Amino acid sequence: MLDIHVLRDDSARIAQNLRDRHARVFEDLAPGSAADPAGADWAAQTVARLVDLDAAYLGLLRRQDELRQQQNQTSAAMKSVAALPKDQQAGERARLIEQGKQLRTDERSLVDQTEAALRARDEAWTRVPNLTHESTPRGRTDDDHRELRRVGTPRDFPAEGFAPRDHLAVAESLDLVDFEAGARVAGQKFYYLKHEAVLLDLALQHFALAVAARHGFTLHTTPDLAREEILRGLGFQPRGESTQVYSIADSDLCLVGTAEITLGGMLADAILEEEQLPLLLAGLSHCFRTEAGSSGQESKGLYRVHQFTKVELFAFTTPEQSEAMHERLLALEEEIFQALKIPYRVLDIASGDLGGPAFRKFDLEAWMPGRGAHGEITSTSNCTDYQARRLRIRYRPAGDGKPKPRHVHMLNGTAVATSRALVAILENYQQADGTVAVPEVLQPLVGKPVIGPRRRA
Repeated sequence: MLDIHVLRDDSARIAQNLRDRHARVFEDLAPGSAADPAGADWAAQTVARLVDLDAAYLGLLRRQDELRQQQNQTSAAMKSVAALPKDQQAGERARLIEQGKQLRTDERSLVDQTEAALRARDEAWTRVPNLTHESTPRGRTDDDHRELRRVGTPRDFPAEGFAPRDHLAVAESLDLVDFEAGARVAGQKFYYLKHEAVLLDLALQHFALAVAARHGFTLHTTPDLAREEILRGLGFQPRGESTQVYSIADSDLCLVGTAEITLGGMLADAILEEEQLPLLLAGLSHCFRTEAGSSGQESKGLYRVHQFTKVELFAFTTPEQSEAMHERLLALEEEIFQALKIPYRVLDIASGDLGGPAFRKFDLEAWMPGRGAHGEITSTSNCTDYQARRLRIRYRPAGDGKPKPRHVHMLNGTAVATSRALVAILENYQQADGTVAVPEVLQPLVGKPVIGPRRRA
């Protein structure tokens, strides 16, 4: 979550950021809602309500201070009772004792009210998204993203004498995937990889991990489960109708949708030394997503599934290091897909399409000839100190004395999500004879240069 002082010191900035990101904090306040049918002032109303919630909490804190002063005055008065005439001491002592009891009762009530006010404020405040980088394009549609560059040249399939098929047609013709069996066992959008697709999947994992290790990332395999507290700290919503998270019944555990959760949560409540930063981690994990509300052509086959494997990059940095680290993560992702020789473009994602924790986000979109369009294959986000505040991850600045700990900045990026990388490989490396060439960098791991039809026994 954001530093609450941003609300107190610059509430207009919060309102504009809500507009830029089209972010709803309260269910009854959004563009076109009953409270604001014209959609003109919903952000200002949202901020006003947040300010009121914070003011209520601060007012109760001041009341606690006043109550403590009264308790101190009562204690001091009790010590002075002996100086009164004998015939007044008993009455005054009884009065002060009764007053002290009432103040203690008032204190207990006030503590409960203050805790409730803080919960109400923070429940709303955690729904306020991160601030937005000044260079991030404003808008909320695909047309609003800024294309930064294109790398690689898509193949001219008509010149080669055939029309490209989508990855699912290619995979099924080579017996590389079985969605029917996956649905029978686990439900729709689950699948089995088969034959060389298994080797391709493993080769992608190995290759991405090798690149990450070469760049100084410490490799991890991570748990597939995490506590709800960790998910919330990283900005994920583990419960609710629109959640993308699978929750485990009768527990506070959830299946993770990304190793961002398990890598980011590793250092909850930690205080690092500045010389430990930047701290670079890479995690291999299974990923589970409900994909609630997903449908359409772009969800076909392996592109959008309930389970896949991913190599995630994660960095803890000082605030001064985070923007350069964001570019570094992007460069590493590009290195991987340049080595795979997959044509792609880089997008600077528009404000209205950013996830709540992201200050800025870059996407890599591969050219997918089967659909005749680009499709997202990786992304990288700079979340600044937004996640670190709720997870209480700080570092102690170098210097003399005992500098006050500061919150780290946290960044994440996908080195490779194997399901989507398989889509890009199958579509870009398909051949006129129905085979699929294996990217050169993966051939030693797959064990062959071409994937062909099954031989009949």
